[in-house]
Amino acid sequence: MEIWLLVLISFLLIIIAVLWLKIVLMRKAAQEISTAFADRFSTETNILIDISSHDRYMRSLAADINTQLRRLRRERLRYQQGNLEITDAVTNISHDLRTPLTAICGYLDLLRQTEQTPDAGRYLDIIEERVESLRLLTEELFGYSAAVSMIHGSGEDSYEEGSYKAILYEEISLNSVLEESISAYYAAFKKHRITPDITMPEAKVIRRLSKNALSRIFGNIISNALKYSDGDLEITLSEQGEIVFANHAAALDELQVMRLFDRYYTVETAANSTGLGLSIARELTEQLNGTIAVQYAGGMLRINIRF
Repeated sequence: MEIWLLVLISFLLIIIAVLWLKIVLMRKAAQEISTAFADRFSTETNILIDISSHDRYMRSLAADINTQLRRLRRERLRYQQGNLEITDAVTNISHDLRTPLTAICGYLDLLRQTEQTPDAGRYLDIIEERVESLRLLTEELFGYSAAVSMIHGSGEDSYEEGSYKAILYEEISLNSVLEESISAYYAAFKKHRITPDITMPEAKVIRRLSKNALSRIFGNIISNALKYSDGDLEITLSEQGEIVFANHAAALDELQVMRLFDRYYTVETAANSTGLGLSIARELTEQLNGTIAVQYAGGMLRINIRF
């Protein structure tokens, strides 16, 4: 009896060992699938998932995931191709509009030099205002195309000659770039009667970024503040590399603020806007491995960036 009991116990121990080994191998296969899946999403590669396990269920799971990966790659390529076609179309349209707009502005200047009735002068004022609005919108579209080309440039430590610059990384001072961006909008601040309240640390906040891309981010956010501000703007840079742009914007609500980063979204109070400025700022910030967020509370609009 004792012999049969020992045999039974030995048999159960063998079964347990086999099951434990199978579980270990399945865990290993699951880990391989998880690691490979994360790698395929983080890198541009056509390599599919392959595992060392010979378990038919785990290999079937890997095959199903590979099928979905192939489908996802096809959709991504189609999206990228469509996005490039749209960008090229926007670039061509905005470029084609520049020439006739320049000619119209020239003829308007000539008309100003001729004798005109009061009504004609008033009509010219209206035409010049509309032409200037169209020119600003065209420049914003052209700037969007340039930013998209920058985002899809050659990558870190690279530079591409031509119409647009690829992102070129270098050691820069956030203080200096922010000061330059604010100074560039001096006339616009004066026109809107806004005196920015600026707070920066004395020590330089150094980051390895693209100065061109960072200037565009700051410029787009400042332009956004000029559209929605009730007459104030606070700009704060911390030693930790966080930049906060804050202004009162009573004309906005939480739902509108949640969509400010959406491409082509505009608020009725934002005249002459294509809805691209903050979208470009977000894409460039993420490309530079930074974070950007928007908050709205108590009538105050805050845009936080951290590098």
